[in-house]
Amino acid sequence: MQPLNHSKLVSAITNVFLHSLLLGLLYACGGNSEQVGNQMETPEIPVLEVKSMSASTYRDIPATLEGKVNVELRPQVDGYLEKIYIDEGAFVTKGQPLFQINDAPYQEQLHTAEASLLAAKASVTKAKLEVDRLSPLVQNKVVSEIQLQSAQAAYEAAKANEAQAQAMVSSARINLSYTHITAPVSGYVGRIPYKTGSLVGRSESQPLTVLSDVNEMYAYFSMSESEFLKFKERFPGNTIQEKITHLPPVQLVLSDNSLFPQPGKIETLEGQFNKTMGSISFRAVFSNPGGLLRSGNTGKVRMPNLYNTAMVIPQEATFELQDQVLVFTVTDSNKVVSRPVQIADQSGNYYLVGNGIKAGEQIVFAGHNRLRDGALIKPQRVSLDSLLQANPL
Repeated sequence: MQPLNHSKLVSAITNVFLHSLLLGLLYACGGNSEQVGNQMETPEIPVLEVKSMSASTYRDIPATLEGKVNVELRPQVDGYLEKIYIDEGAFVTKGQPLFQINDAPYQEQLHTAEASLLAAKASVTKAKLEVDRLSPLVQNKVVSEIQLQSAQAAYEAAKANEAQAQAMVSSARINLSYTHITAPVSGYVGRIPYKTGSLVGRSESQPLTVLSDVNEMYAYFSMSESEFLKFKERFPGNTIQEKITHLPPVQLVLSDNSLFPQPGKIETLEGQFNKTMGSISFRAVFSNPGGLLRSGNTGKVRMPNLYNTAMVIPQEATFELQDQVLVFTVTDSNKVVSRPVQIADQSGNYYLVGNGIKAGEQIVFAGHNRLRDGALIKPQRVSLDSLLQANPL
């Protein structure tokens, strides 16, 4: 085997290098041409037609519940709790006995007051007799008129003492009646923190119990100032009270997310905003025939917003840019143009559009990240009705 010439070796290596470089250039050119060809293809993009329809949205607002009547029963006199006639949670009727405070001291006070009244009446009789005795003597000038005037003054003082004694009797009777505590309204008995034998009185911080009339329940909830301004514009009426009368019924969502079966009605609102919270409170009333709701329950008031005509679009058909919500509209030439829209409300996965698009216009449903203004697309029609059927409003 003959040794390879140096010049031939260099020539062979050069040919191999040029051949490899040529193959690489051909591969690169072929790949770029294929990529350019793919980029020039018009993308197929799903689009849908905007429709105007009636729609209802709901907003759940946290609420606290109270019975229509919540009465704190507090002792009006001091004494030992002698009897408790009811138990916690029991339903009682108006006038039913609830508690008995030891009344012996107040019986004695009444007896003392009645004895003082009898003494005062005797003094009145005696003073009257003295006036009657002196009157003819003065007329006959047997005694001076000053003695008669003095007797009349004593008589008037005796009558005043009688009236004071009568007031003491009435006060003693009232105090005695306070030892027997009855239900001022019909309702359910709350917690009873005291037991038989406990010393109770007017200075105690805790009431004997709280009596709740829960045939009707009040649900209290609040709106912010901006929400309140929208509320005022949404419903007809010249005054707030007129607007409240036009409000539709509301529902109550319980703490387990179930719906209370009875609808409610918003009745009134506070006269001023809470300066600390920047909100104003509303009150809705719910009928509670079965007594399921009790004072202290929590829930959410579900307020409906009814729209006679609204442009409904899926959230997937929108994108956000610089705090704006936009859609791509499709022109007659199948080019897309971005346009900001004003969101009036939201329900589930849908937006209710106030301004920005009109019924009948075509908008891009998906694939926004592949598009720019003026891009040409092949529209693939998507039915809004089919979307609403699969995922209701």
